[in-house]
Amino acid sequence: MVLSRRDFIVGAAATTLALPSGRVRAAEGFVNPLRIPALLEGKKGGDAGTLQFDLDVTSGRSNFLPGLSTPTIGINGPYLGPTIRCRAGDRVALRVKNSLDEPTTLHWHGFHVPARHDGGPHQIINPGQVWEPSFEIKQKASMFWYHSHLVEQTGEQVARGLAGLFLIEDEESRALELPSEYGVDDIPLVIQDRRFSSDGSFEYMTSMGDAEVGYQGDVILVNGTVDPYVELRRQRTRLRILNGSNSRIYMLGRDDGTDLLVIGGDGSLLGRPVRMKRVTLAPAERIELLVDMQPGQRVTLMSYPSAGAMGDMKMRGGRDGVFPIVELRAGTRPDSANVSIPERLIQVPHWNPAQAARTRTFTLNMMTMSIGRWTGPAMELPMGINGHSMDMDRIDVQVPLGSVEIWEIRNATQLPHPFHIHDIQFRVLDRDGSPPQPHEQGLKDTVLVDSGSTVRVITEFADFADPKNPYMYHCHNLEHEDAGMMGQFVVV
Repeated sequence: MVLSRRDFIVGAAATTLALPSGRVRAAEGFVNPLRIPALLEGKKGGDAGTLQFDLDVTSGRSNFLPGLSTPTIGINGPYLGPTIRCRAGDRVALRVKNSLDEPTTLHWHGFHVPARHDGGPHQIINPGQVWEPSFEIKQKASMFWYHSHLVEQTGEQVARGLAGLFLIEDEESRALELPSEYGVDDIPLVIQDRRFSSDGSFEYMTSMGDAEVGYQGDVILVNGTVDPYVELRRQRTRLRILNGSNSRIYMLGRDDGTDLLVIGGDGSLLGRPVRMKRVTLAPAERIELLVDMQPGQRVTLMSYPSAGAMGDMKMRGGRDGVFPIVELRAGTRPDSANVSIPERLIQVPHWNPAQAARTRTFTLNMMTMSIGRWTGPAMELPMGINGHSMDMDRIDVQVPLGSVEIWEIRNATQLPHPFHIHDIQFRVLDRDGSPPQPHEQGLKDTVLVDSGSTVRVITEFADFADPKNPYMYHCHNLEHEDAGMMGQFVVV
């Protein structure tokens, strides 16, 4: 049973809130080799050596749990999609065919592209149709991703598997000689949580708790693999991690207590590597880690509880909120790492707050169903921003082309919200007046705003102006987005 946003609204007045447990079941042991998504590097063709990529959104069946088959959707396969890889400055042309029996979209998350090619709710691909966006890669080297963005159905389509990765390289990052052999010492980890019915199908939106708090699963998938392990063939390995879950927030750490060595975030490498015991990763956020292992060593990447993440709603899962993600296994004779870790990585773009033409404020509002009242101004729907829920026919903000702006995101709700802005990468200025966390000091497109907190970010709206085709800003808790916590802006 899938609850639509309308079902959510109509049923709210008569329904007692039932929160999902959020508990992740104990692993059965790390028994399955990690699946690595296929690498798609494109074919030369068209104008001036444009790279062409063919993507087919299809339905299929996947085997996650022993003896059970799960209906899924994916791109060029039954679940998730291939990893697309190209370089900054490349011109790409994508041919996206919708082979489903339902409409969809494909959004290039984190990309700086013209609004008509963004893949948001307005670029609908109907069944049997082909959408052909093209754009120049104007990104710093990092890991981005693509996923469904169909209005009111994003959470459901992503939960069924409609997402994939997009790797960008540039000369600045290549000069650092970081691990870069895909699937060997450069390994992607797409972390997701899912619930399964007894027949193997995904459970989705089966309670009002799913609608209010966000969809939570009790089984962890990594690249679509349950109870995964990965054999590390090199002494030093680069892990590129995406929180691809609908709403779950992870606090990542190693089970041996060794610090994580973080080298990158959403939209770029960091200025310098940072060591952190634990790193919070909200939906849509990414981090890059360097891991050094000794011969025969085994380390488990874990998720730990965080007091500030979801209050007392037990969203961390597992016993005391601790559960495993993936086991890393070093071979008995791994290839040695000959290159030392650089003290400095890249020059991260930044904007001086004195350059900002204006500060805009975005207040996140929602209704707490269990007590039946708003946490913000009266709104026409249960969730919204600045007192308004998403309306496809309303433009909320007009941004002048070329302007530098500070966006102040205020969370007036009892839950944390990962806030995502299309079109741009930003720098986090501060959290409640304090500096951002060390791993947040690169370019970002998504930032977690805790309950009652205010986060300020700064960015520039360059290159693309279009008064008709909007970009989105929204909570990346997909159930919140689908319930109306989203707005639209145009660059003019």
